Amino acid sequence: MKNMLKVQDLWVSVGDRKVLKGVNFSMEYGEIHTLFGPNGAGKTSFMMTLMGFPKYRVEQGKIYFKGEDITGKDVHERAHLGLGISFQRPPTVRGVTLKKMIEIIADKELIKEEISETVKKLNLSGHLDRGLNDGFSGGEMKRSELLQLMVQRPDMVLIDEPESGVDIENIALVGEAINTLLGKDKVKDQKRGAIIITHTGYILDFVNTDKGYIIIDGNLVCGGNPRDILSEIKKHGYRRCVECR
Repeated sequence: MKNMLKVQDLWVSVGDRKVLKGVNFSMEYGEIHTLFGPNGAGKTSFMMTLMGFPKYRVEQGKIYFKGEDITGKDVHERAHLGLGISFQRPPTVRGVTLKKMIEIIADKELIKEEISETVKKLNLSGHLDRGLNDGFSGGEMKRSELLQLMVQRPDMVLIDEPESGVDIENIALVGEAINTLLGKDKVKDQKRGAIIITHTGYILDFVNTDKGYIIIDGNLVCGGNPRDILSEIKKHGYRRCVECR
């Protein structure tokens, strides 16, 4: 099937509030797409719905992943099919170390040496025996999230604001980790896809994405070259997007 992900007329509610309103979206294997939008526009809601979190109730529409209808599947089922997520604000899990989490989720084909090398590359060797995200800085949390995705090796990753709470030095490291995760640091063709939410656009200085979209009030209002979209946002904010809509 040509599309890795296809979303048709998706309407989603959280409680009594509609957070997505008739979203249509598709992406091919190996593509990286960027989602822009003001706070509360529906970016994270879209990602959480794709991952299957029960708080986000699908009222209408369908979600297809690798040709399979996943609209009614649970989070763990979608994860087994090859979906992975990096949260904007990941929870702190005391009592479960980062090392233990890696052991639980790591792809069985990965050898210990590969995992150790990845841990060193992300400067997380000293965090393995600490509780998951317990006392981690913003940059450490982002690197920890990416480490978990890198050992899990999903077919498609959903990355929510990788630059949020991260200083300039760490953004470069996060960008390098995303490129490694997606196989963009290699010459060979890669099938892994990604959707990256960005509010500031800083991550585009380090990660090249294929297409960009703007979400306003739960609607996917336009799409195009992500750098052109970011340039317009920097000049005019999202006001012009609302006017176009």
